[in-house]
Amino acid sequence: MKNVNYLYPFWGSEHLSPSEFLLLAKDQGFQGVEINVPEDKAFEQQFLEVLNTTRKSDPNFVCVLQQVLEIKQESVSNYTSNVIKRLECMLPFAPDFINSHTGKDHYSFDDNCKIIDAIETFSEIHNIPVYHEIHRGRFTFHSATTLTYLEKFPQLKLVGDLSHWCVVSESMLQDQEHILNKIIPHIKHIHARVGFEQTPQVNHPFAPEWKNYVNQYLVWWQAIINEQKVMDDITITPEFGPYPYMPQTPFNKRPLANQQEINIAMKLYLEKNLILS
Repeated sequence: MKNVNYLYPFWGSEHLSPSEFLLLAKDQGFQGVEINVPEDKAFEQQFLEVLNTTRKSDPNFVCVLQQVLEIKQESVSNYTSNVIKRLECMLPFAPDFINSHTGKDHYSFDDNCKIIDAIETFSEIHNIPVYHEIHRGRFTFHSATTLTYLEKFPQLKLVGDLSHWCVVSESMLQDQEHILNKIIPHIKHIHARVGFEQTPQVNHPFAPEWKNYVNQYLVWWQAIINEQKVMDDITITPEFGPYPYMPQTPFNKRPLANQQEINIAMKLYLEKNLILS
């Protein structure tokens, strides 16, 4: 039977220390964490120490690191160099895999291919899987164009965050099933966040008005799981985020819902409703 490892996101928990963050994940029954490690030497050292301690007591604890560069004007060669430098900084943490925000939507196909090739080479040299996230602004910003990259790099593995394609296409992808069927076999990690045609995150997925949307995402997530080999584990990060993903009330800027509670509730919902075989 397949096994799902649920990961708690650091996004939105930046106010916590490394020990507080990992304790939160474990206390809530998550099997690991997903984190874009802040470029802060003190935090990095503390996180590595706490992570190693956690791994000693729980060798199966999953740690996924994110590669997300700030947006700035730069040449393709400089961007590629910065990506590889960032990936190399992750080596001491020995991540189970890296979630990479790869390339830019306005780079040419050939330029994005050079970036992908450099990242895939890094992955092979260091024996660390790198998955490329489906995300606006990256080479994966659009479903159909993503297929062209998969044709060139059939070994590519993706992080499935389909909310972004809903926004880009202003649809629930109801006319793109033929494309999704080709994409889904490449998805190895799921970001379980529910968006709709106008934004990548609804205000609260368990409000009754979003029931049909949650049902559609569940169909997609189930299809991804079904594509995995019988004994393959899969990882899922409930990834509802803070502002600007979480809507706010005007003037006082209060979040419309509690991000942490939603992520925990989504884990419980998926544990109850996903079918493993």
